[in-house]
Amino acid sequence: MLSFPQPGTVTVCEINRDLFTADNLSDDRAKECYGKALVHLLPEVNLQGVSWHQHKHILAFVSGLNQVTIRDYEDTEGKDPSILHGDFQREVKLVEWRPNSGRTLSVACKGGICIWAASYPGNPASVRSGATPFVGSISKGSGTRWTLVDFLKSDEHISALSWSPDGRYPYFCLHFDVVLAIAPSANLGDGTPFRRGWGGISILRWSPTGDYFFAAMFDGTFYLWETGTWTSQPWSSSRGFVTGATWDPDGRMILLSFSNSSTLGSVHFASKPPSLVAHLLPVDLPEISTRTNSQQIEKIAWDASGERLAISFKEGDELYRGLIAIYDVRRTPLIAASLVRLFLEGGGVASALQAADL
Repeated sequence: MLSFPQPGTVTVCEINRDLFTADNLSDDRAKECYGKALVHLLPEVNLQGVSWHQHKHILAFVSGLNQVTIRDYEDTEGKDPSILHGDFQREVKLVEWRPNSGRTLSVACKGGICIWAASYPGNPASVRSGATPFVGSISKGSGTRWTLVDFLKSDEHISALSWSPDGRYPYFCLHFDVVLAIAPSANLGDGTPFRRGWGGISILRWSPTGDYFFAAMFDGTFYLWETGTWTSQPWSSSRGFVTGATWDPDGRMILLSFSNSSTLGSVHFASKPPSLVAHLLPVDLPEISTRTNSQQIEKIAWDASGERLAISFKEGDELYRGLIAIYDVRRTPLIAASLVRLFLEGGGVASALQAADL
């Protein structure tokens, strides 16, 4: 039987489909439900620290506590990357490109979501009327200039973020409930509730075509929704919770990484939307364990062509720590990945992809 939280309460967690609620979110209440697991998990996991632009070879990634770096691989002049930071951008958690909006990037951080847009000589980015005075900050670096065009305020923790495919609305999680923000609104709390009572949501991902919606939970379960009637299919894995999720450019499959495995998972749909008949198949990356002795993939990033996959991993042998693995990807139709090279991390996933001539 479906369970819903009482209006005005906060869903702290879900255990066996029972919702544990409170008047406000606190570490004490979380400890009562999950012990110390959830409290320690939230600051540790950086689930969406890398984001490819949907149509361009541009990569954004979290490069510091309060900083985001943007590398443009289409820049023939070889300019330095752009560095985004500002007074409102504190404790960055997530980055996500806004679809159908040119070069517009959303950065979820403590206190809300920063919206950055590229500016060009004679064509500056438009700042939202009535926005906070700090909006209008300019990025650093010799590359494209980026302007902070808006700041969506929130006093609550944002655990996941994903724009609708048309770029009109940001879907995000406050207090682990999915909320639909009605733009333009300077306060995320003014958004319209979309789905409540899902428990601890860690990742949201729209498919590029808008036919499917993916949501992953901290308890290891994840859901695939078809967006015509909003019917869902629950999934689970013995490999731990989902740490990364990325759709292929055609929206035909979604690639997943897990907290306790060096093997990826690929969800393939058996027929066209709105079918939810799908298969979860392993994508073996034997080099991760055999060459590095690592048993955990940390981040995954798929480029816009769908032909290159960048992977960072945790722990492993000292010799390989801090390296990025670049894989050549073939979809015929199942995913087959072959290692291209291991790169020194340096600038992170971005530097590795650049070195691989992406």
